[in-house]
Amino acid sequence: MSNTPDFSFEIAALRRGIARVAGVDEAGRGPLCGPVVAAAVRLDPRRIPDGLNDSKALSAARRMALFARLGEVAEVAWAEASVAEIDELNILRASHLAMVRAIAALPGGVDHVLIDGNMIPRGLTLGAEAVVKGDARSLSIAAASIVAKVVRDRIMVDLAQQHPGYGWERNAGYPTKDHLEALRDLGATPHHRRSFRPVHNILYQVKSITP
Repeated sequence: MSNTPDFSFEIAALRRGIARVAGVDEAGRGPLCGPVVAAAVRLDPRRIPDGLNDSKALSAARRMALFARLGEVAEVAWAEASVAEIDELNILRASHLAMVRAIAALPGGVDHVLIDGNMIPRGLTLGAEAVVKGDARSLSIAAASIVAKVVRDRIMVDLAQQHPGYGWERNAGYPTKDHLEALRDLGATPHHRRSFRPVHNILYQVKSITP
C-alpha cells in the first residue's frame, strides 16, 4: 500500500460513470470543547495540488498553503455541528451530521462521496463509500482533512481570545495537561462538551462540593 494518498478511488468511480466525486472528512472528534467541523472537497483531476496528504502528516504552514490553493482550484465546502448537538447526539452522530451539511453545501453538487472512516452517515441520499484511513489513501479525502483541520483550528483561535487561559490557540481544545489544569482551575465554559467525561467529572465535582 502506498504511503501517500492517490486518485485511485476517484478514478474507479469515474470509470463507473460517476462524474462528480468528492472526499469528506472531519476534524474535532477528540477535543473537550468547540464544534466538530467537516469538509467536502471535489478535486479537478487536472489541477490537483502537489503535496496533499493526511492533515496530521503536514505542518501547520503547509496545511495553510494547501488550504489556500484548494480554494483556488477545487470545489470546497465545510460545515459544523455545535457543542449542543454533540452533547445531544454523541460525537459520532454529530460528526456525521456535519458531514451531511458539508456535502449539501458543496458548490456544483456531487454524485458520489468518499467518506473517511468505516461508517456512512445517516441521511445521505447519494452514493457513498466509506474508506478506512481514507485521509492517507484518497487525495480527495486528504484535501477534506486539510480543510476541516484549518477551519476548526481557526475557530478555536477565535474562541481562545474570548476565553483566555485554556490554551485553545495551542491545543485546539484537546485534553492536554494545560487544558485539563485550566478546566479544573477556571471551570467549564459554554463551549465545553458536557457529555465528555473529563468535563462531566469536573462539573460533577464542583456541583457536589457546592453548598
